[in-house]
Amino acid sequence: MRKTLIFRIFLFIVGLILLLDGAILLAYKKVHLGTILPFLIGAVFCLSSIFSNKIQQFLSTRPRLAKLWRWGWIGLSAWLISLFAFFIYIASHSQQPLPEQKIAAIIVLGSGIVQGQASPTLALRLDRAALLAQQYPQALIIVSGGLDYGEVRTEAAVMSDYLQHNFQIHPTRIALEAKSTSTELNLKNSQPILVAQQLSLNSPIAIVTSDFHTLRASAIANKQGYKNVESVSANTPLSTRYNAWLREYFAYISGWLLAEY
Repeated sequence: MRKTLIFRIFLFIVGLILLLDGAILLAYKKVHLGTILPFLIGAVFCLSSIFSNKIQQFLSTRPRLAKLWRWGWIGLSAWLISLFAFFIYIASHSQQPLPEQKIAAIIVLGSGIVQGQASPTLALRLDRAALLAQQYPQALIIVSGGLDYGEVRTEAAVMSDYLQHNFQIHPTRIALEAKSTSTELNLKNSQPILVAQQLSLNSPIAIVTSDFHTLRASAIANKQGYKNVESVSANTPLSTRYNAWLREYFAYISGWLLAEY
């Protein structure tokens, strides 16, 4: 009985954390699987903890539903184990050092804007790209990102302004790819820009993105024919880090299903 009570309290606390996490981020209009799922799972955990006795009484006279209920929890547990394994994998492979070879181009992948400004995640990517641009002053910088829902300016335009205003990077060094809405399109639509600048997929290119995203971005680039790319990772804000990792979990699955890599 005591073990059951402890488990219910634990389940409620975990559920409340997930519920608040999802609710706060949804209130900031960050609507994606990385925020919706914690909210829903948190609600299930809290309700299951609060109404545990009533649920058990209801299921006691309905063996088929009871069996389905048990299998649902088994499935959820298996999924959570796979998710934690993915998190461990991401954490152990996410940090990428600055490239040692000379870089001809820097592709900065978009990550959303908020009310016309770079999101915290995108700002960290741009900060990292600016550091790389200072190290390789001759490198072309491609900022890649299309028009977000509800915004009037493209990500690429906002990214270009950020680099110019915060790091005094001359606009002639920056090329805008302003039509993409995914990592696959970021890299695909950047190719004509490289060609226009007398660069090719064999040129040494740095792809700047968030730490959790480097592995998938590199895999997509390799699939598209980039021959000499290096991923450069930027930190992810702690407030959204694990939500971003959760979103990336499903992006990995969808990318595999869509043969993006």
